[in-house]
Amino acid sequence: MEFFHDVKIDWLGKKWYFLAFSLIFSIAGIVSMTMHVIHTGTPVPLGVDFRGGTEVQIQFANKPDIGAIRQAVNAAGVRDAKIVPTGSSTESNEVLINLPEQKNESTLDQGRQLIITTLQQHYNNPFDPVGGVKAHVVGPTVGHQLTKQAALAVLYSMLGMLVYLWFRFQLIYGVAAVVACFHDTLITVGFFALTNQEISLTVIAAILTLVGYSMNDTIVVFDRIRENLRLNRREELADLVNRSINQTLSRTVLTSGLTFLTVLSLYIFGGQVLKGFSFALVVGILIGTYSSIAVASPMLVAWQQFRAKNGKAAALPAARRSR
Repeated sequence: MEFFHDVKIDWLGKKWYFLAFSLIFSIAGIVSMTMHVIHTGTPVPLGVDFRGGTEVQIQFANKPDIGAIRQAVNAAGVRDAKIVPTGSSTESNEVLINLPEQKNESTLDQGRQLIITTLQQHYNNPFDPVGGVKAHVVGPTVGHQLTKQAALAVLYSMLGMLVYLWFRFQLIYGVAAVVACFHDTLITVGFFALTNQEISLTVIAAILTLVGYSMNDTIVVFDRIRENLRLNRREELADLVNRSINQTLSRTVLTSGLTFLTVLSLYIFGGQVLKGFSFALVVGILIGTYSSIAVASPMLVAWQQFRAKNGKAAALPAARRSR
C-alpha cells in the first residue's frame, strides 16, 4: 500500500530547519536536566525503582478522596508523599501512594504498615488491608544499582547496533544511525525533565524499545540509499538521498502512524501506572521517525561533502547485485 506516489520533497534542502528544530529541543532538555541536577541531584525525576522508597497501591471499597487521603498521611507525620489515582477511569477506586526516599533500608518495609494504620485511623473509606494493598519496596542501594544497569543497557544497545551497521554497511552508516538514536534518547528523556515526570524501569524498557524502533526505520532508508547507489552512481548524493527517503515515505507513514495511534491510545486510556511507559513511546516514535529522515540521512551527505573538500572523495558503498 502506498499513500504517496511520485513524491519529490527536497528533504536535504530543509536540513537547516531540521537542525534548528533538533537543537531547540535538545538544548531545552539539557537545560531542564541541568536544573534538576542543581535542585535535586538527579537529571530527571526518578521513580521508586531508582531512588529507593516504598510504593503502596490500595484498592478502596468506594471512590477515594485524594485530598482526604493526603490530610490523613500528613496527620501521621509523613511529608512529601505522592498520592495519585491509578485507574484510567474516574470511577477507579485504586490509589498509588509513594513515600519519600528512606535513607535507612531497615525502615522501608515499615512504610506499608504505616500507610495501612494511618488510613484505618484517619480516613473513613474501608479497604482490605491484606488483599486490597500491594506494596513495592526498593532500598537505596538496589535503586542505585538499577540506575547504573539501566544506563549501561541503553549504552550497550547503541554500541551493539553501531557494530552491526559497521559490518553490514560501513562505519559512517553506523555512526549516523547511532547519533540519530542518541538524539532520540536525549530528546525523549529531556521531555521527562521538562514535564517533571518520573522515570521508572518501564520507561527504560520503552526507551530501549525506541532505540530498536528508530534503528529499524533508519536501516530501511539506508537500504534504499544503498540500492539506489548501485543503480545510479552518477546521480548527486543529495538528490539520491532525497529520492530514497521519498520512496520509503509511504512505508514510514504507514508503520509509524499506526504505531503512534496505538501508543497514543495507551497513553490516554492506560491509566497512571502505564503513563510513563506510554509517554516515552508517544514522544519517542515521533522523534525517532523524524530523526531517520532529518538526522541520520543528512549525516551521510555531510560526511561525503567533508571528504570531498579534503580531497578524499569516497563514494558510499552500494548494495551488491543479487545472484
